[in-house]
Amino acid sequence: MSVLSLSMVHKPMAFLRRDFLGEISYRLSFVSQIAGVFFSVVMFYYISRLFGESASRSLSAYGGEYFPFVLIGIAFYRYMGVALSIFSSTIREGQMTGTLETMLTMPTRPILLLIYSSLWSFIYATFEVAVYLFFGVVFFGLRIGQANLFSVFVVLLTTILAFSSFGILSAAFVLIYKRGDPVSFIFGTLSALLGGVYYPVTILPEFLQRGSDFIPLTYSLRAMRHAILLGEPVTKLGPDIAVLILYAAVGIPMSLFLFNRALSRAKEQGSLAQF
Repeated sequence: MSVLSLSMVHKPMAFLRRDFLGEISYRLSFVSQIAGVFFSVVMFYYISRLFGESASRSLSAYGGEYFPFVLIGIAFYRYMGVALSIFSSTIREGQMTGTLETMLTMPTRPILLLIYSSLWSFIYATFEVAVYLFFGVVFFGLRIGQANLFSVFVVLLTTILAFSSFGILSAAFVLIYKRGDPVSFIFGTLSALLGGVYYPVTILPEFLQRGSDFIPLTYSLRAMRHAILLGEPVTKLGPDIAVLILYAAVGIPMSLFLFNRALSRAKEQGSLAQF
């Protein structure tokens, strides 16, 4: 294996090891997070019983039951939260601890450092999603045996790429303005309202349904629910996946360009060490 190949493996593994060791050092926090997931599952299960058969008409495209619908929504919404916040959080933490300037002047490209710093968060988000589904299956009879795992993987990959473009844009904003990042707030709020996390988009007024067409979470959750609850193959999820790919193909180059511009400006102003 070449020196370059070893470097490409060693660096992300070093970041993973650092973040893993940091995570396990706070055991009480880990236990409380798992407990929070469990209570969230319990709460939405009983909310689903409140709706009963009245919700089946709106949920017919997803199997007709509210509990599987909302559980997948809140579980996979976690990926959007990570992709939207982890890059800016890394920048902000570096500003607060005074390590940002050193980190961004290392021989590794800044964007790679952000990606390496995000790996553990995405792995942990995957663990949390698995815990959501585990609790749903074991305690409340959630049926996911028909899930198409390949479709789930493809939707998940395109989802992370599409959302990460907004996360990188958020990091660019934090580089310049330090606080009050409007990207994550506005995009996160609109996604929760219009993306179909807690209720199907079809129950919204028509003008809001048109607005949901511009939210990538709409396509992500619809495809994910079809892949898990109905076992649909990638070929049937093509339109939703294509939209997510389009968001990634346009958004990532644009956000990287703006991030590099913001980094150059921060270096010129000498504000990397400021917070």
